[in-house]
Amino acid sequence: MPVYLMLTNLTDEGRKTVKEKPERIKEVNKEVEAMGVKVLSQYALLGAYDFVNILEAPDNQTIARVAVALSARGTLQTTTLAALSVDEFISILKK
Repeated sequence: MPVYLMLTNLTDEGRKTVKEKPERIKEVNKEVEAMGVKVLSQYALLGAYDFVNILEAPDNQTIARVAVALSARGTLQTTTLAALSVDEFISILKK
């Protein structure tokens, strides 16, 4: 199944929510999984982004639907990148 990196930044409203209820982060992960995307891992970041999520989704359409659904809430903004394993990348180059 395709792997994606989703970089997220919290909005002011999102920061307020996370501060008041940090467990909300894991609740959102469950909501994402209910939309058909598996959360492989998640990290809080220091720097330009607040979180990185490593996700597995059946296709670009599914991950796009999740990204829009999350961003529409107004608590975060997303940047989503498709990822290839190094082995897969090498295999593509050899064709």
